[in-house]
Amino acid sequence: MARSKTSAVPSSARQARGRRLSLVVPMHNEEPVLETLFARLDDTVGRLPLDLEIVCVDDGSRDATLELLRARAARDRRVRVLSLSRNFGKEAALTAGLEAATGDMVVPLDADLQDPPELIGEFVALWEQGYDVVYGVRSDRTSDTVLKRTTANAFYRVFNALSDYPIPASTGDFRLMDRCVIEALRRLPERNRFMKGLFAWVGFRQVGVPYVRPARMAGTTAWGYRKLFRFAIDGVTAFTTLPLRVWTLVGIGAALVAILTGLGLIVRVLIVGRDVPGYASLMVVLLFGFALQMIALGVMGEYIGRMYQEVKGRPTYLVKDRIGFDA
Repeated sequence: MARSKTSAVPSSARQARGRRLSLVVPMHNEEPVLETLFARLDDTVGRLPLDLEIVCVDDGSRDATLELLRARAARDRRVRVLSLSRNFGKEAALTAGLEAATGDMVVPLDADLQDPPELIGEFVALWEQGYDVVYGVRSDRTSDTVLKRTTANAFYRVFNALSDYPIPASTGDFRLMDRCVIEALRRLPERNRFMKGLFAWVGFRQVGVPYVRPARMAGTTAWGYRKLFRFAIDGVTAFTTLPLRVWTLVGIGAALVAILTGLGLIVRVLIVGRDVPGYASLMVVLLFGFALQMIALGVMGEYIGRMYQEVKGRPTYLVKDRIGFDA
């Protein structure tokens, strides 16, 4: 994928600023990969000439993830741990980590190492050139199944066709963001947190870096197809009202068809006399109309449900414990 042509500020402007890097790592039952994760971080990001902070967000893990993070934070002052009161989901955990991070640059990172930390050095170099967001582009996803690649590509096409704020294709949460971007994200109060859409909505100077997405280090993904479908619906309804507006056009079209059909029946009766309507055709029309009504009600229900979640005003997440933040 070609990199963005958006102009960047002179590198001297960034060189004069602080150089603190925060890694934000949401975690849920990541016990098998923790040792490998921190070893890779030490060998890659840990060697960069930066002040490093690693914000680990335990999203209600049921294994020994939190205990291992406590032990790691006790011997590594760079590690800070947020323990959420229960499993709130990755988007909420990522939000918690972004709000807790203190760096001039912040990089969300998956604990399963499908986001290669070796790429962060290139991200930092582009940040020094003046880019506010440097995002990873998955140029090769052969580690994913054919079905997952197909559905992911379909989602990006549908989302970008509907939304006024398109997402670069084959991108995830893996990116470097300047402090100004983090502060902009912190101002967004919504609870339906589709982070990829929010990253696109805030704008700023952005550039993409292609990389090959590796396979998971261990375990299996918690993102089944049912959960991914729910996630896709959340993303579409969070960033466009076109599915609502389209039903106005459907209604107008159905009304025109009904009027033309009625006129055709009148003309037929006048020409050939009374005609007995067929049972089959009547049932088809009734069932088709009923299906359209149910789909329309379902679309409206999705938006009303999100309005209900927003107006309740509940926090996106609750923190049970903060570990290492006073160090």
